[in-house]
Amino acid sequence: MRAPERGLDMASSSVPASGADGEAAPWWKSAVVYQIYPRSFADSDGDGVGDLAGIIANLDYLSALGVDVVWISPFYRSPQDDNGYDISDYQDVDPVFGCLADVDELIRALHARGMKLVIDVVVNHTSDEHPWFAESRSSTENPKRDWYWWRRARAGMQAGAPGTEPTNWRSFFSQSAWQLDDTTGEYFLHLFSRRQPDLNWENPQVRQAVYAMLRWWLDRGVDGFRMDVINMISKRLPLQDGPPLPGRQYGDGSAGFICGPRIHEFLHELNTEVISGRDKVLITVGEMPGVTIQDAVRFTDPASAEVDMVFQFEHVELDHGPGGKFDPRPPSLLALKASLGRWQAGLAAGGWNSLYWNNHDQPRAVSRFGSDDPAYRELSAKLLATVLHLHRGTPYVYQGEELGMTNFPFAALSDFRDVESLNYYRHAIEAGRENEEVLAALRSRSRDNARTPMQWDGSPQAGFTTGTPWLAVNPNYREINAAAQRGDPGSVFSYYQQVIALRHELPAVAHGDFTMLAPSNEHIYAFTRRLDDVELLVVANFSDKAATAALPGGQEWAEAELLLSNYPDLAGPRAGPITLRAWEARVQQRAGQRPPAARAPDGPP
Repeated sequence: MRAPERGLDMASSSVPASGADGEAAPWWKSAVVYQIYPRSFADSDGDGVGDLAGIIANLDYLSALGVDVVWISPFYRSPQDDNGYDISDYQDVDPVFGCLADVDELIRALHARGMKLVIDVVVNHTSDEHPWFAESRSSTENPKRDWYWWRRARAGMQAGAPGTEPTNWRSFFSQSAWQLDDTTGEYFLHLFSRRQPDLNWENPQVRQAVYAMLRWWLDRGVDGFRMDVINMISKRLPLQDGPPLPGRQYGDGSAGFICGPRIHEFLHELNTEVISGRDKVLITVGEMPGVTIQDAVRFTDPASAEVDMVFQFEHVELDHGPGGKFDPRPPSLLALKASLGRWQAGLAAGGWNSLYWNNHDQPRAVSRFGSDDPAYRELSAKLLATVLHLHRGTPYVYQGEELGMTNFPFAALSDFRDVESLNYYRHAIEAGRENEEVLAALRSRSRDNARTPMQWDGSPQAGFTTGTPWLAVNPNYREINAAAQRGDPGSVFSYYQQVIALRHELPAVAHGDFTMLAPSNEHIYAFTRRLDDVELLVVANFSDKAATAALPGGQEWAEAELLLSNYPDLAGPRAGPITLRAWEARVQQRAGQRPPAARAPDGPP
């Protein structure tokens, strides 16, 4: 193939196609999005931190990859307590990343190359250095006091002691979600870092200030928004204790803030005030931890006018143990197929899926779902691309994923920078955990795995910076880098070009129906996509040994055209059960066929 110029049981049931009724589908249904974490992408001035000028200098790389949209994580003014997700000024650029003129040039340069820009907005909370919060904390009588969540200590208790907090909620970054403020002697709510106070969306003045800011960015030329933890903006009143968490001091408050009672009202209002009526089709993506399929259907149904798609977390939480993300378990392909299959079925009729393996908050996909073994790393990276991009939905590529970048071999606590990881280590050690046990968990699951610098070439610091990088470069950069892969037709980068081009060229990839096959096969992930008389078969072996599965219509597929494979040759018998080599993935096409009526068997013969 040429490189481009630029809660339902799936079983083997069929998910119907959308966009097949003659109505033009929105452009983002055929698009591929590339996420940039600016701090780690490219440093133009040698200070060790990536910046906007570094992104602009590498736009031809993204154009060659073939992506349609660039999503950039926060670049706003920030104290950087949570690497930019703690915003102190929504309408300015942090000097470490550049200035507003750089944003304008980035927008111009992307549009000139036929690409669009999505910016990350964080409006569940601000930085504690935002002027809004500075006013809010100054006095209980300040007009902005009610812009945030303030509460007194529990009745009859003295503020400051553990257990006196207004509720027992635990923050996502460990310990209480409430911080006592000495100025007024009251607590403020922070679901994340204590330096990230939650905005009070019950206050209409807060909402209007947020909408005005979003309109300002659209007027500047951005093409849409990725909205961080947006399903947490509606709190359930009154704020109440959640169930205790075993072995932990604080409890689970999620019922009080996940998809609260006014969430659909707020998002519809945001859409009406900000998105609707614009002279171009925009894209809105809501990050929604804990969202259910039923909620996601309503969020993404065009009739609801809320958001275009959601980031759900079900498939990236399957390998969490009872202790959460830092208590990892080996991933199960059966569970993965069941989860992704449910979401394909659940959002088939009116909603839309976001497709991703990793992002700035997740460990590297190859290390997690594929294989770090040098014999299989490239094969598994290509397999993961094949499976993800052939699902129905809009796929996201996180920087370096197109190269097969891996987790970092962290050796000591001093290697980490992520606030979540550092907080977890401190509290785990205080709870009596062994140092090496805690480091092993961080090594596997820390967000810093995704944040190591982009590996551009084999020169010092992987070509990311001429200075000292803010986070160490993965030592495998001499083997895994963009310069080595761009001219190699067998590289992971070249394979991503082909997968992305396939979505652009074949409407069945973007709009076809989805049918899961062999749901109980422990090693092979198989499904079909069909639009009109074009049908695609996708098969992939998630193991380092040969695996076999009997699939419906096997004889017909034996003679079908091979569109894509991560092996240079097609091996095995041309008829009967399909056998795949270690980490092998294939995409085949046949035309003029209707889907076979036979049900796929529950596992290998």
